[in-house]
Order: sequence, then C-alpha cells, then structure tokens
Amino acid sequence: MSQQPKKPKQPRSKRLKVSKKEQWERILKDIDKSDAPISCLESIQVNLKDGTSVIVDIKQLIAEGQDPTVVEFMVQSKLKALDHIIDDVDFYISVDSVAKTVQPITDSILKDL
Repeated sequence: MSQQPKKPKQPRSKRLKVSKKEQWERILKDIDKSDAPISCLESIQVNLKDGTSVIVDIKQLIAEGQDPTVVEFMVQSKLKALDHIIDDVDFYISVDSVAKTVQPITDSILKDL
C-alpha cells in the first residue's frame, strides 16, 4: 500500500480583529487635518503665543444649525486675521463622520475584489 505524500500545510492567513473605528483612527493619524472638510471636524483648538488656548466646537455649531460653509469661512477668516499671534492649531476629527462619509465610497470601489 502506497501512501500519497502529504501536501505541506499552508499557513492560514491571520486576520487582525480591529473595529472599523480603530481602522479609521489609524488611517487618520497620517492625514493633514487642515485639509479635512469642516463637517468632519469635532473641534479646533487654537493655541496662541501667549499660552492661551481657544477651543472652537465645530460639531456644536453645525448641530445648532449653522451652515458648514459659513462656519468654515468664519474659522478661516479668523485664523488668517489672528495668524500673527497664533502659535499652532490642533484639528480634532470626528472618526465617525469620516467613516460615514468615506466607507460607502470605499465599499463601492472594493466590492469586486
């Protein structure tokens, strides 16, 4: 009786269990936040040269009915006007908003793979 040679076992691919939110957080770490659409921002923290910090709650402004285009124009205008006293600006992105905006497009592009 001859035995057939056993096929070498193929290593199983290991799938990293990561939530969609964690995936988006990793992706967003490498993006230039100043290019993010205003509707995807949670808030902006403006740090002045004198050590003062001012937080602009973008999400709240939009939730109160402000037009995102108007909010973006006002924020950009204010940042330009105060540029000489601004040390830096921190942009806080809503991971959920970005995922909700981008995920359907990503799914559509990758559906045939």
